[in-house]
Amino acid sequence: MKHLKLLSLTCYLLLFTLTSCGIFYKKITPPEVAYPYQKPQITAINDSLRYFGDNYIAKNQQGLWELYLSGNPYQLGLNSGALTLPLYHRQDSLLFTKLNHFVPSERKQRFLRKFIKWFNRDINNCIIPPFKQELWGQAQYSDTIFNYLAPAYQRTLYLHSAHDLGHALQDLMLVGCSSLAVWGDKTEDGQLLIGRNFDFYLSDDFATEKIVRFVRPEEGIPFMSYAWGGMIGVLSGMNLEGLTVTINAGKSSIPLKARTLISLLCREILQYAKNIDEAIAIAKKRKVFVSEAIMVGSAADGKAVIIEVSPKKFGVYEAPNAVVCANHFQSEPYKNDKKNLKQINTSHSAYRYAKMQEFLTEEPKLTPSKMATLLRSTEGLHGDSIGYGNEKALNQLLAHHAVIFKPQERLVWVSTAPYQLGTFVAYDLKQIFSGSSYSSHTPYPQNASLNIPASPFLYSQAFKDYEAYRLLEQQIENHLREHTPIVIDKVKHITTLNPHYWKAYYLLGKAYQAQGDTSTAHQLFQKALQCEIPYTEEREKIEKLLMAH
Repeated sequence: MKHLKLLSLTCYLLLFTLTSCGIFYKKITPPEVAYPYQKPQITAINDSLRYFGDNYIAKNQQGLWELYLSGNPYQLGLNSGALTLPLYHRQDSLLFTKLNHFVPSERKQRFLRKFIKWFNRDINNCIIPPFKQELWGQAQYSDTIFNYLAPAYQRTLYLHSAHDLGHALQDLMLVGCSSLAVWGDKTEDGQLLIGRNFDFYLSDDFATEKIVRFVRPEEGIPFMSYAWGGMIGVLSGMNLEGLTVTINAGKSSIPLKARTLISLLCREILQYAKNIDEAIAIAKKRKVFVSEAIMVGSAADGKAVIIEVSPKKFGVYEAPNAVVCANHFQSEPYKNDKKNLKQINTSHSAYRYAKMQEFLTEEPKLTPSKMATLLRSTEGLHGDSIGYGNEKALNQLLAHHAVIFKPQERLVWVSTAPYQLGTFVAYDLKQIFSGSSYSSHTPYPQNASLNIPASPFLYSQAFKDYEAYRLLEQQIENHLREHTPIVIDKVKHITTLNPHYWKAYYLLGKAYQAQGDTSTAHQLFQKALQCEIPYTEEREKIEKLLMAH
């Protein structure tokens, strides 16, 4: 939360500087439609099934939306927008509502909107023509209620740049993702196996209504990706050639304007690359404005590499039989990079990296089921209890999704809510893309024996306690932010709900401090320091509170 406030302030100050110097933003115009198309006439069977031709969206038994698309770029956008219309509008509303929550001042909101327009002044020139067409098709179905912010096409571009913009301006670290690829003697059958957590959290509501997209483009390779309404870019995905793409955020310098969006770069790799060399060639062609580790797995190569991109450097990291990826870089160009070294020394990235390495030592022959166990792990190094929700854990209990890929068999396992604790549903891309069209307007016919069951933790008292803890955490934070009275007797059990988590003691300490009970606050801050704290700056903040006493 504090990071988003910093973001809004940064935007405000930067915009003031720019406008005072007479610098203006350019108008962004949508492309001319370059493809024949049909305006989708959607048939809605019920709340869980909508279709147009052989394109459709259906909700499966685990509550996961499956979107099946085909056509030329513009038609893909039209079909996606029309079929996902309620989900598209819902996610846009959640995003803009969240912005209003963190930047309540209308004047600052106007400044922020102007800054975003200025920053993205050349973004249209950084998107390849097919994706412009698709975005323009998608934009036809955007919610008109937000037209006051920007025209539909511009707004669609801005929403796809939200990750990059926030990342670039303040290193928000809204994503703290963990990824692992193993092959050869590190897997039970020798085949390549990849797992990743996408630890992106905006709100509980935003984390629901997730979509698995299956796309058969007119140009390029059919693929699947995991996204939300309105998102055509790729965060996690695999194509029919068995090439996979996932992203992990790194540290960024602040650029002067937007360049190629990471999600669209990953989409380009997924749609047009058949192997690692082709993926690297595509990545080298595009200039980005954030630092990102792009893990690429390949059935053709039987291995995975990490492509590390930033505004000024480019590197590729390889290792025999396993590559581990958190939120720092490992390739030679970044060995002495100051921002990367700071990230390693002050964040939780190195801890999660070590946890994955530890798991590889303990479980030398991985399977999809064992990979799911790793992705769901809430423990620290050596099995230590570090508190539920701790960012040092691989499972931070905030993940938007988790995926597991077995590229050589074209199998992907997709997590279901909550977090990555629900059933991992197995999809066979060979089956889905076997014909020239999708077989029927039904959810994917699951093979229960291939699915990975929900985590037992989901049904435990510990999980119930954690959910209760989260409610109390939010209540205390709201009181502290708004300077409203806190009834200690109603919140003091927060430490019993999550007894190993530093933040429980810190927040309760702040609550006692607000009541003037500095002695109890001091004891609680001391207790917090005995726990695993993910960021150096958080530890230093608590130490300063103790020194002040």
